[in-house]
This record gives sequence, C-alpha cells and structure tokens, in this order.
Amino acid sequence: MNNVIEVKNLVKKYKEITAIDGLSFDVHEGEILGLLGPNGSGKSTTMNCILSLLKYNKGTIKIFGKEMNPNSYETKSKIGVIFQDVAVFDELTVYENIDYFCGLYIEDKKTRKKYIEDAIKLVGLEDFKKFYPKKLSGGLLRRLNIACGIAHKPKLIFLDEPTVAVDPQSRNNILEGIKKLRDNGATIVYTTHYMEEVEILCDRVVIIDKGKVIAEGTTESIKELAKIEEKVTVEVNNLDKSYVEKIKQLKNVDEVNYEDGLLLVTYKEGKNNLVDMVEFLKKEEIKYEKINSEKPTLNDVFLELTGKELRD
Repeated sequence: MNNVIEVKNLVKKYKEITAIDGLSFDVHEGEILGLLGPNGSGKSTTMNCILSLLKYNKGTIKIFGKEMNPNSYETKSKIGVIFQDVAVFDELTVYENIDYFCGLYIEDKKTRKKYIEDAIKLVGLEDFKKFYPKKLSGGLLRRLNIACGIAHKPKLIFLDEPTVAVDPQSRNNILEGIKKLRDNGATIVYTTHYMEEVEILCDRVVIIDKGKVIAEGTTESIKELAKIEEKVTVEVNNLDKSYVEKIKQLKNVDEVNYEDGLLLVTYKEGKNNLVDMVEFLKKEEIKYEKINSEKPTLNDVFLELTGKELRD
C-alpha cells in the first residue's frame, strides 16, 4: 500500500513547550484518515507542519514520496485544504469564488470550467451559482468553502471540521460529498469532534494527545481498546439513590450514573449483563419504561484514552 503522507519522529516546540513530541504516522493512498484529538492535543500544529505552514524542530515529512518544504510548489498544487474557518470573497458570487480558487492551479479555461461545474455538482450548489456569500445559509457557505478547496481536483485533501454548526441536511450532503471524493481517488485527512462522523467516513483513525499518537487503527480495532464491555441504559423515573448504590454492588458493574430519569450502567465484562439488570429491576419491583444494551462507542474509547477533563 502506497503512503501519500509519511510523518516520522516529528517534534515541534514553542520555546519551552513541546507541542509535538516524536510523532509518527502514515496516510495511505485512497483512504480517509481520521486525525483525532482533544483541544490542545497538537492536531492543528501537526497539520500546519505537514503543510509547511510551520517550521518544526526535528523529524521528516514526506508527501507523495517527496520531502515537504515551503517551496514544494508542485506538491502543493496536488493538495486541497479546507480549514474550519470559511475563507471566501464576499464580493464574488459562488461561481466566481470557485473560479478564482480553481484558477490558481488550472490555467486552461475549458478545463477550469468543467472542474468548476464538477465541484458545484459535488456539493449541491447548482441553484446558487449567482448568489453572493452573504446570501447563503451557514450550511451552503460551508459547502462553498469545500468547493473552493477541491475544485482543482487535488489528490490529497485536508478537511478540518467541515460540518461545524450546520443543519442535518447540509451535514449529510457534506459527508456524502466527502465519500465521493474518496471514491474518485482522493486521499483525505479528516478532523472532527463528531465521533459518529468518524465511524461513518473514516477507513482508519489516528488519535493524538499531548503531541503523541496514543491509538491507531480502524474504528473497530480502536473500540476494542475500551476498558468497558457493555453499557445498559434504563428509562426510569424517581429512582431512589439507595437503588443506585445497590446496582454499584452488582456483578461486573464498573460505573453507575442516574440523571433526569435515565440510568446508565457500564460493565467491565460479562455476557448476560442485560438479563441480570432486568432480573434486578424485577426483584426490586422497579417500574421502568425502556431498557437497552450497547457496546462501547468510539466516543467512549476516545474519552477513556484522552480523559474526561475539560480542555481549553
């Protein structure tokens, strides 16, 4: 499998602070890689170093087999970058914005026109070509931002939280568009705090914290790192605290939380935890509305690995 990006032993320091500490990972050709981490983990610094927007202290970065530096113009022409903050021109229409950014790389007018139309179709902006950005909703603006970054048909695309603060319809459109980009041969580095998007989109995941890789693999292999085996949720009103304490003493129980009529019980291990919980509720004559069981999610594992404390 060919590597589009190779990061080896990367170190980036800000005076006495080490933001990236010996970081190494690869991005394979044709995959969507989820680059995840809490705020302050070194995610943005890593991306900026890869793109040669920041100087780093040690290590090597190769893209398409070539060492990356600020003057790697040929390599940069094959890259599309869509940052979280929307960056388009208010005085240009949707079509003119995409034309401008595509024109930075594609000189031939006929080719550029086709590429622009392809980008507009991909993000679903066919009915908004003559609109100015100020007339667009937040979701449409995000889609325009993506179109501007991918119109020149880059082989490598960086997408930094592209679905922040958009409605479900726009979010679905953006996710479907990203899948199409991958299916059309692009390699994508994707950052987000929405773990359900990672499970939908990403072929592989790299989780970083404190400038180091702390987990790497498919979403399924990452979920196997969970220290808990199962989560059981019960909808039950006015549950007395004494029952919560009793549940904590049950076999295999790791943690119990009860809030706003929802009882959440996590188990370290075991195969019949749901049955045991139903029997406990029956024995104690506790009436409940619903009960269900689920395996740990990627979000559960992410919190286990990076901690639950708030980050700046």
